[in-house]
Amino acid sequence: MKAAVVTDFARPLQIKQVPVPVPGPGQALVRIEASGVCHTDIHAAHGDWPVKPPLPFIPGHEGVGVIEALGPGVQVRSIGERVAIPWLGSACGHCRYCVSGRETLCESQTNTGYSVNGAYAEYALAAADYVVPVPDWVSTVEAAPLTCAGVTTYKAIKVAGVGPTDHVAVFGVGGLGHLAVQYARIAGGFVTAVDLDEGKLELARELGAEHVVNAAEHNPAELIRAEGGADVAIALAASPQSFHQAFASLRRGGRLVCVALPAGGTLTVPIFDTVLGGISVIGSIVGTRQDLAEVFELHRAGRTRVFAESRKLEQVNETFSDVLAGRVQARIVFEF
Repeated sequence: MKAAVVTDFARPLQIKQVPVPVPGPGQALVRIEASGVCHTDIHAAHGDWPVKPPLPFIPGHEGVGVIEALGPGVQVRSIGERVAIPWLGSACGHCRYCVSGRETLCESQTNTGYSVNGAYAEYALAAADYVVPVPDWVSTVEAAPLTCAGVTTYKAIKVAGVGPTDHVAVFGVGGLGHLAVQYARIAGGFVTAVDLDEGKLELARELGAEHVVNAAEHNPAELIRAEGGADVAIALAASPQSFHQAFASLRRGGRLVCVALPAGGTLTVPIFDTVLGGISVIGSIVGTRQDLAEVFELHRAGRTRVFAESRKLEQVNETFSDVLAGRVQARIVFEF
């Protein structure tokens, strides 16, 4: 099968022919039809984070395709079923986090396209218990970004406790941000979108943001505070500066939700302002299988829109460069 393989953190990915994997106990072999490109894939390929993937490996955790074979013992899925392969490749299922509905915090988890091979390939193995069925009327190309960008921002809005009339500032309008705007509005919030690119800000307006701020021209924290401040700030841009701006935009009782993972980034918050202002700083990782099922259902019902551009896997290195340079409006999806 054709696959994009990371062989060295300092070199471009290579398009290679590798053996089609064989499903073992509890596994499904999925013929990939589409695979979205997440900034995490770039961090993985560059070895940016303290825990690095084992070389060589195949990235990709927004894979959508059809199950072609099942390993021994699989009873929950069936051949021919269309499924999504998310970041959470598997979890132990019995620790305090798994049994309390927080499986994405499991310390024994595997991560698709990071600790196990992912979906930048014509076929991928997945734990059958952890793939999520894709409903009819959700297109494969749109399902791919929802598998990470969608469920990640949906979860962020959930953990922030966004409610009707809350003012939500979304810092970074891209693959994640354009969906965060929509989920905040579904929850009843009023949205201010912040980005450096006018095209992305126009997309945010189209998706219902009441206000936009170009951070290349204005200090977003000052403008947002001048309007009363944000109840919730969602930090989605891979820039430490944007995290500090997001924190500074909050009103008393506000919640900063940290989602993006800038390489080497740190967040320093003023203790005095945090305590007296009753500010909460929340880390939000991707959502659970149930969260993803809810994301798909919202999209099937026409409540969200996905903006994605299709490309071929052979364009992977060019695509990474475009993402890093901010030349991608929302999401790129490799179609097979």
